[in-house]
Amino acid sequence: MKVTKRLLFLDDIRYPAEVYHYTSQDIFLRKDWDIVRNYEQFVSWILEKGLPEMISFDHDLADGHYLNSSEFVEKTGYDCGKWLIEYCMDKDLNLPDFYCHSLNPVGKENIERLLKNFKNDFQNI
Repeated sequence: MKVTKRLLFLDDIRYPAEVYHYTSQDIFLRKDWDIVRNYEQFVSWILEKGLPEMISFDHDLADGHYLNSSEFVEKTGYDCGKWLIEYCMDKDLNLPDFYCHSLNPVGKENIERLLKNFKNDFQNI
């Protein structure tokens, strides 16, 4: 029996094939991506199905709702990354492979730094 890798794609509007056009990463042409659109779906998917073999992160999720002019309430891909680290620590699991396809350069760098630091500092002990 052939084992199919589970792939999780976090993005509020795009689909994996669209990301291929600016990343040129062949993995985005695969048809076996599960797509989640926000923080709540991300958490629920992992709690229900376990860790995927790979996650691709977008940073900016949802349409940017504000409580007032100074308080942003949107959960981002960075928040998903923080939750994922806590989940892996609590369950003593290794972080899955990851990619960040976000077009937000600062958000992309923050997610990559967060996940790489966790992988390097806590999983290589």
